[in-house]
Amino acid sequence: MALSQELQKHLQDGAFIPAHPLALTSDKQLDEYAQRRLTRYYIEAGVGGIAVGVHTTQFEIRDPQFNLYEIVLRLAMEEVEKAQLQRPFLKIAGVCGGTEQALEETKIAKALGYDMVLLSNGGLHQYSEDDLIERTKVVANELPVFGFYLQPAVGGRIFSYEFWEEFASVDNVVGIKMAPFDRYLTLDVIRAVCASPRKDEIALYTGNDDNIVLDLFAAYQFEVEGKMESKSIVGGLLGHWSVWTHEAVKLFEKIKQARLDNDIDKHWFSIAQDVTDANSAFFDSKNAFKGSIAGINEVLSRQGLLQGNWCLTDHETLSPGQANEIDRVYATYPQLNDDAFVQEFLRNDKNQ
Repeated sequence: MALSQELQKHLQDGAFIPAHPLALTSDKQLDEYAQRRLTRYYIEAGVGGIAVGVHTTQFEIRDPQFNLYEIVLRLAMEEVEKAQLQRPFLKIAGVCGGTEQALEETKIAKALGYDMVLLSNGGLHQYSEDDLIERTKVVANELPVFGFYLQPAVGGRIFSYEFWEEFASVDNVVGIKMAPFDRYLTLDVIRAVCASPRKDEIALYTGNDDNIVLDLFAAYQFEVEGKMESKSIVGGLLGHWSVWTHEAVKLFEKIKQARLDNDIDKHWFSIAQDVTDANSAFFDSKNAFKGSIAGINEVLSRQGLLQGNWCLTDHETLSPGQANEIDRVYATYPQLNDDAFVQEFLRNDKNQ
């Protein structure tokens, strides 16, 4: 199964894709109403797609004691279908685990109508790089694949340049989310794609929540067999974009326009640092990102989109001082939050 021409163009032009969080009640049960409302919020905020079942959704949704993977994917799909959107919209399902599990999850996503999968290599340290390439081919036979370079601090691993060369050669790999939070490792991926005969078939997306704006502006050039090849990061698939989303969408559209106009003013460098500072609070960078999911949920809770910042496992909580950091960035960067939009959305949503 391949992407439609419309969705392929949408992906290549650059889309704004938030990683979808998980809504829970205080006793850690799925809050179905809030889960559906979150999807509606992202649609109303103008996103170009959603990624469900990913790190921000909490990998534990797959655990037998929770068994929420298929349910969460289905709820999001139902809300997208209800919206009857007249714009291109990418529906991406997170897929992880060994080959058998990844294939099973891909088939679930396919049956529900998802367009592609974000394939995580996290937690598979027993797999060689060759094993992971073979796993990618198996999944890509079912649905288009979005590659995922996950930072080691939250369960990822470091890959060789040669791995990404092989990865880029796999048919039906249509995008790569780079989220190692490391310039050197990010460059490995871009250079490998530039060297690939499939260079023009693969869209590069930032997942580097610590460097969003600058990733989206940079152009990359490498010499390949005596010829200069170039590639840009066209969009983002980000946990950070799951909060303050409406304002972030507007910022993204301005970035795309500035790129088209080749009019990149130095004020963007200040905006880039503002966004990164806000992300440091949400993602709990001071504590090796231990509170990243709870931090996202905390912001959504403050806005009234979630009942609380609860996560499925007890160790996933705000770190000491993280709430104060979120207070600080709220006060420092009021232009970045979308509180007014959310309040209007909640009023209208209740009246539906």
